Amino acid sequence: METIIVQLPGTSPWGAGETGSPELIHLGPGDIADFGRGGTGVRIVLTDPGISRRAGQLEAAGDYWRLSNFSRSVSYVVENLEGAGEYLTVAPGRLGAPVPFEFSRVVLPALSGTATFKVFAPQHAYLGEHSVPGGGEQTVHPFALDPTSKYFLVLVALCEPRLRDPSDSALPGVGQIVERLRPLESCRDLTRSAVNYHIDYLAFAKLRLDLGEEATTTAEGGRTGAKRTRLASLALRFGLVREEHLGLLPPRGAGRLADPQEAGA
Repeated sequence: METIIVQLPGTSPWGAGETGSPELIHLGPGDIADFGRGGTGVRIVLTDPGISRRAGQLEAAGDYWRLSNFSRSVSYVVENLEGAGEYLTVAPGRLGAPVPFEFSRVVLPALSGTATFKVFAPQHAYLGEHSVPGGGEQTVHPFALDPTSKYFLVLVALCEPRLRDPSDSALPGVGQIVERLRPLESCRDLTRSAVNYHIDYLAFAKLRLDLGEEATTTAEGGRTGAKRTRLASLALRFGLVREEHLGLLPPRGAGRLADPQEAGA
């Protein structure tokens, strides 16, 4: 099972383009990937003359990853994309620095300003409700979801109508999810493209849906509609989103629920 996913620089984020599929590198435990300006064995290429040919290395380890800084003079920064400005610094020459973030952006100083690429760790482990310390080898949950993340809020908002009324087959559109979550302080700047990004991350990285031909539908509404339907069905069927999770959402009526056609349902 893959530990981390690297989104190569210069590719569109999930949900931003017609294909919805950026160029990715999948790494399992023990796998490594070098990054730098280019050369033998460099898999993550950062095209800036101010970056060393072999600037550093990523290593997948368990449910997290490590970063090595091969520079002798500059530090690298790893930003937590889900945090409020949280980051860690990897000093020059530091090898195997552990990175605990699920959504990360690696930032290197460059002549053009900075060079960046993103790293995702979708298999983060969380303590289960019935976990018993010392009970043997830990069980790896097939759907490791972080209830404090924005993608989980998106999933709860997506499932809300069916949680409140199981007979309701309608699902909110992307625009409706934006309006539903914006009253939350953490979602003030939420956009349609960000919601699409989280939906794709849930579909392809966290819940690993096999959409088959549905994922290649040319009509935007048809493609995203199929993903939303499958996500909601899987989340509700296996109890990944439950009634108590509705408390994470703002009070009903706090935000204006957009018309389905205006919201891109």
